[in-house]
Amino acid sequence: MSETGITTNKRIRPDTLKNFCVQAMRRRGLSEPDARVAAEVLVTTDQMGVHSHGVVSLRRYLQRIEKGGLLAQAPIQVLQEGPGWVCLDGKGVMGMISCYRAMERAIEKARSAGIGYAVLRNGSHCGALGYYASMAMKQDMFGLAMSGCTPIMAVPGGKGPIMGNSPLAYAVPAGQEKPILLDMALSKVAAGKIVAAHKMGKDIPDDWYVDADGLPTTNSGLYPHIGAMLPMAGHKGYGLALMVDILTSLLSGGGMLRQVRPWLLGDPSIPENLSQSMIAIDINAMIPIDLFKERMDTLIREIKNAPKAKGSDRIYLPGEMEWEKLEYNRKHGILLPEDVMMNLKGMAEDVGLPIDEWLV
Repeated sequence: MSETGITTNKRIRPDTLKNFCVQAMRRRGLSEPDARVAAEVLVTTDQMGVHSHGVVSLRRYLQRIEKGGLLAQAPIQVLQEGPGWVCLDGKGVMGMISCYRAMERAIEKARSAGIGYAVLRNGSHCGALGYYASMAMKQDMFGLAMSGCTPIMAVPGGKGPIMGNSPLAYAVPAGQEKPILLDMALSKVAAGKIVAAHKMGKDIPDDWYVDADGLPTTNSGLYPHIGAMLPMAGHKGYGLALMVDILTSLLSGGGMLRQVRPWLLGDPSIPENLSQSMIAIDINAMIPIDLFKERMDTLIREIKNAPKAKGSDRIYLPGEMEWEKLEYNRKHGILLPEDVMMNLKGMAEDVGLPIDEWLV
């Protein structure tokens, strides 16, 4: 038992955690189907060990609903569409719901046109993009998910936060091997690593962040109010982040750059004005899916069986660690970090849900 009075060494069954989260969302006005979708996205993310983007955020989402920055329910609207694309208005509902529906539409388009592109405006923070890319992968398609972001990143030659770190994820099916899954932001590191360093009183490498003058700094305490994060791979990460912004914010007609409001540190009564895009490619339309999976297995095995560096006994493919954690936690339950349990306890108190009957 921790100082918060919450057991932190107890593994929680995924279905139990999902049902708890559904009950909390229902108390803030979400429909049962929408709450189920959101809980599935968030709990799956925790099962994969990515606790920074799982149920830890649910309290903030529900606070935003209470304050008006998110809507509990609204019909997602089709603004325009063609044979292989659709432009949607997310109406400011929870991002897990609007992005799930957007990828559904992309998959639907891909089935008939070979490729489907769904772009969404008036969206919101949606958790881990890898979940939506994996939706296409599970349908034997290549899945790509991208999101705009409030400015938190500097660009070469500039100072201060100029653009978002534009996260993206892709997922690819395989045969006997595990699917490929890459989910990343385009900043040098995730903001959470800077926050964690500050909490531990540690400096950061000088290629993670710049100060108020746009100069490299090791001061972990500047984020998020002074300075900005740096793009991964310098100008290359900057160029990729710009591409993501074009394929989400610009093509959707939604908010871009400073028109996008922060979801975590911003006013919870103000909508984020965020945009996302989902792309699905029907592999079988181009190459027989069984042949593709055989080739993917060959590619994966050649990489995994490549010569190892000194001291290394294994080469991982993107997503391999997460799939293994998913399988383990599905069988044995999820061990949630204390900060996640603290947020769930606070959320339960907010909505009047007895946490001890569910998770303790």
